[in-house]
Amino acid sequence: MNLSREIAVHLPYLRRFARALCGSQKSGDAYVVATLEALVADPDAFPADMSPKVGLYHLFMASWSSIRLNTEAAPADELSAAQRNISMLTPRSRQAFLLRTVEGFSVGDAAAILGVSEEEVDALVREAGREIAERVATDVLIIEDESLIAQDIEFIARDLGHRIIGVARTHQEAVELAKRQRPGLILADIHLADGSSGLNAVNEMLESFDAPVIFITAFPERLLTGERPEPAFLISKPYKVDTVKATISQALFFERKASRAA
Repeated sequence: MNLSREIAVHLPYLRRFARALCGSQKSGDAYVVATLEALVADPDAFPADMSPKVGLYHLFMASWSSIRLNTEAAPADELSAAQRNISMLTPRSRQAFLLRTVEGFSVGDAAAILGVSEEEVDALVREAGREIAERVATDVLIIEDESLIAQDIEFIARDLGHRIIGVARTHQEAVELAKRQRPGLILADIHLADGSSGLNAVNEMLESFDAPVIFITAFPERLLTGERPEPAFLISKPYKVDTVKATISQALFFERKASRAA
């Protein structure tokens, strides 16, 4: 298989990345075209030590950094919430955040694409998380029956600048807290203190309002029943603090709302 065929399958994803990075489809597509034109002019420029996808993104970033195209960003009222949030990030942290959270690259691949160390990629993603938190701080409801874990999650959320409206240990407590003050984010375990289900509590709350939901659980397989909110964000216990922080920022950044299962 020649190089053109190897990279062709990745072009739709590169266009998605370019559009998010630039803030408009016109600008993003222009940079993708510039990247392909440069590759046609000099095929040897493609890095032989990288996979086709990583090499393609690496060349794109080289074009993005070295070419200033005469393109305009989309008007603010035409941008999605995610695109508006992206536009407010500093350029380097924006690149690392998109590569890791949207494109799903590993830390090593993201480092190769950006031409930096893995440590710098981690630092840039953390910086993006802080920048996002400053702009999308919200009220958080924690549904967790283990007090030490609840305290840890509360500390993580507060450290990102969010407000905690309460910690619920049972289904009933969770629903009552949500009725008193509607949360902008829900962090939920599945098994609760009285044998009730965090899944059922979330389902009941989502009948009256929408909010992003992150499940933090030792039983991720319980989310595969087909009777649940769509688990766009799922963290397995034991968790890493940086994973929880990144997932909170990602959930709020893209404003993904969970919906009650049919």
